[in-house]
Amino acid sequence: MSAAFVIGGSGGLGSAICRALAAEWDHVVVGYRNGQDAAKETAAAIDGGVAMRCDVTDADSVSSSIADAAARFGGIGTVIFAGGVAIGQPFVSRIDEASWREVIETELIGFTRVVAAALPVFRRQQGGNFVSVVSVANYSYPPGDSLSSVPKAGIEALGRAIAKEEGRYGIRANMVAPGIIDAGLGAAFLQTLYSPEIWEAQKQRIALRRFGSGDEIAEAVSFLASDRALYITGQTLIVDGGFSL
Repeated sequence: MSAAFVIGGSGGLGSAICRALAAEWDHVVVGYRNGQDAAKETAAAIDGGVAMRCDVTDADSVSSSIADAAARFGGIGTVIFAGGVAIGQPFVSRIDEASWREVIETELIGFTRVVAAALPVFRRQQGGNFVSVVSVANYSYPPGDSLSSVPKAGIEALGRAIAKEEGRYGIRANMVAPGIIDAGLGAAFLQTLYSPEIWEAQKQRIALRRFGSGDEIAEAVSFLASDRALYITGQTLIVDGGFSL
């Protein structure tokens, strides 16, 4: 295969996704906004890895990085959108407009910029796919998760639109909705948010009675990005251990 481009590849979950993709793709672009050192470390640890700045709040940064990667590697087979904002868990009544604007601008509008830059590449090469990391909160809502779930609901809707409209060009779009995972922002929440007793109670809500790992989410992303999922598009794969049942 050609190159995989991971938006948000410098984060805890993003780096797990990069490692999983490296087993199947010739090149993996570890896209980062601010985490240059982490991105370079991840890129150096995998075969065919390269770190590349891709600031989803800047349309020029997104378009230039996508174009550079396509030119450098002769195409891009998949774009993974795993970027996001480091947010807390406030209730809706405590969220101000600035917080809404930040998360929607970075995640939802950021994804539209990625789509605008990648679609012409995919059309030229007559194929390609998007895999977006969204949230299980849009299927089983835990209080305090609206800042995360609202923009990701928009990302899901756009993913389905891409699948329906661009399928004629061999372009697919799918989503992975993680449950509670011990990676990235989820790992930070497990350490700093709520008491161990509350987290243990949450664990008992999960059919498998444990939280997920970054590697488990990464495997789902890798599957949807691969040729093994050639006839899957417009779908959200919920990877939550049974949290949403």
